[in-house]
Amino acid sequence: MKKRFVILLSFIVVLTVLAYNSLFFVEQRVQSLILQFGEPIRVIKEPGLNFKIPLAQNIVKFDKRILLFDNSAEEIIAADKKRLIVDAFVRYKIVDPLKFYQTVRFEAALNNRLGSVVNNSLRAVLGKVPLEAVISDRRELLMQEVSELVSVRATQFGISIQEVRIKKADLPSENSEAIYRRMQTERQQEAAQIRAVGNEKARFITAESEKQKTVLLAEAQRDSDILRGEGDAQKNKILGKAFNQDPDFFAFYRAMQAYEKALIGGETSLVLSPDSEFFKFFGKSVKPALKR
Repeated sequence: MKKRFVILLSFIVVLTVLAYNSLFFVEQRVQSLILQFGEPIRVIKEPGLNFKIPLAQNIVKFDKRILLFDNSAEEIIAADKKRLIVDAFVRYKIVDPLKFYQTVRFEAALNNRLGSVVNNSLRAVLGKVPLEAVISDRRELLMQEVSELVSVRATQFGISIQEVRIKKADLPSENSEAIYRRMQTERQQEAAQIRAVGNEKARFITAESEKQKTVLLAEAQRDSDILRGEGDAQKNKILGKAFNQDPDFFAFYRAMQAYEKALIGGETSLVLSPDSEFFKFFGKSVKPALKR
């Protein structure tokens, strides 16, 4: 009886060990590859409880989430022969565990090979454009081209590239100083050009103002002459009517104007005969004074 109990207990232990080594659970965030004597035979991507042959088969798990590869800084030579230190990173997913295992097996090996792919792609794309394009708004389009190129080359590893980004792009110290001087010169030239355009516009505005001033003064003078001519014509018309109505009074008026012009001021001396026409309107009051 005791011997049977020991055999039964041993059998239960063996079954437990076999069950423990035969059953495995695949989590939601991972995918599994079953190896039989070191050779891959089956891929399990769906979560749940699964079975394997104890001792003969073992499990290799791969993450299904987006993974990050931080590439080391690499020196890139642009199309204009200027150097740039580029620090990039890659986000990727393992979509084919079998191909991933057959080509690189583990992430450490992938990092070395993926780094070469990224660096070659960066050189291929950024080496075709000048340095200014890399540090300008065109960088987004350039990185899309790099990402597409890396995606094509990375399919051999069983991974899908989500994005390739430049984390940092630095210039070597000697390049930084040269580019700073060039940018400073360009800004100075741009400022000089803007000032030249402004001065040209100022001269144009001044010339237009002087032209308008001349035109306005000429028009004002013309209007003034017209009004003065009309006034003189009206004056002569009135004086003509007055002469026709009373010639003696008109002659007297004209003589008074002549007296005013001749005598006002005190600097003009007139030597006239008492019988001069100049005194004819003074009548008898003038002659007795002259006789004395």
